[in-house]
Amino acid sequence: MEYLVLALVLLVLLGFVTVRSRRGRVPAGSQPEALRGEGPAGEVGREAGSGEGAPVAAAVVEPTYAGSLSRSRGPFSQLFARIKGQGEVETVTRQVEETLILADVGPALAEAIAGDLRGSLAGGSLDAESVRSALAAELKGRFLDADRTLHLGDQKPGVVLFVGVNGTGKTTTIGKLAAHLAGEGTKVTVAAGDTFRAAATEQVSIWAEQAGVDLVSGQAGADPASVIFDAIDHAGAIGSDVVLCDTAGRLQNKGNLMEELRKIRRVAEKGAGSVSEVLLVIDATTGQNGLAQARAFGEAVAVTGVVLTKLDGSSKGGVALAIESTLGLPVKLVGLGEGLGALKPFDVEAFVDGLLGGMD
Repeated sequence: MEYLVLALVLLVLLGFVTVRSRRGRVPAGSQPEALRGEGPAGEVGREAGSGEGAPVAAAVVEPTYAGSLSRSRGPFSQLFARIKGQGEVETVTRQVEETLILADVGPALAEAIAGDLRGSLAGGSLDAESVRSALAAELKGRFLDADRTLHLGDQKPGVVLFVGVNGTGKTTTIGKLAAHLAGEGTKVTVAAGDTFRAAATEQVSIWAEQAGVDLVSGQAGADPASVIFDAIDHAGAIGSDVVLCDTAGRLQNKGNLMEELRKIRRVAEKGAGSVSEVLLVIDATTGQNGLAQARAFGEAVAVTGVVLTKLDGSSKGGVALAIESTLGLPVKLVGLGEGLGALKPFDVEAFVDGLLGGMD
């Protein structure tokens, strides 16, 4: 009898554990790819295989430059810790140059900065705070004195095209920006111009729904230029202020895909509004590879500015300076994390201070 009771208890416990485990697990394929992750009320998850996220509810965490640039700041912190107020200027500036290269500023630009720094430090103190202050001044002075405003256009609707290679975060950036603009009272229409990746349309439609903005999409495989043209016409008819246009990710060395992007730009200009911005979205973790992307896209569609994403996950934050110094393109927006509030206007002062860190 005792064995029978024990067996029944074990069966009940086993059944309870089984039910709990099934409730806590989402079977593979039961949820659309674009829904996996966390989103616009807070965190944004990453879509499988693309590095881009789709929205669902989570807690809001407001990021800072200092917190998000911790990986890039590490080598600079180590550099300043080694400086004890002694040594030769040549030695210190050589160490600075090496650290700038580690941050992916680029060899030529790092050498030029170190050379100017050598002159700034000559005859002065070589303590860590003096070196940090001089380097901060050099870096800030090399960023463009540019208009970083996001222009929505004088003629409504303004059209903002988002371009870039696969997985840089275009769709997520559009979703975050749409939510931000709508929250400010701007009437937004989103064009789902990435017609070749079903998850992209689904993903951007979720963002649009949660942001409370209009979405225009087409059939899978439809001509993206046609979808964007229809979206602009629709936006004009309903009085939207701006159309945010998603486009399919493409490698910058694929001539036929870049030609398609030129077509999208030409067609967008023929709609009810006018193209006010062409924003190139670059993943900061790619470092110097982002320069090659910027050159190719700039030649194809006259890029007006850069969105630098995933700065929080990169040790290569110096690429922001490389992009501006080498290509003359202003960084307009940066992604400092995965939350909705992590898409920020680019702030040179905050960026450099976050990159170099403060002194203890």
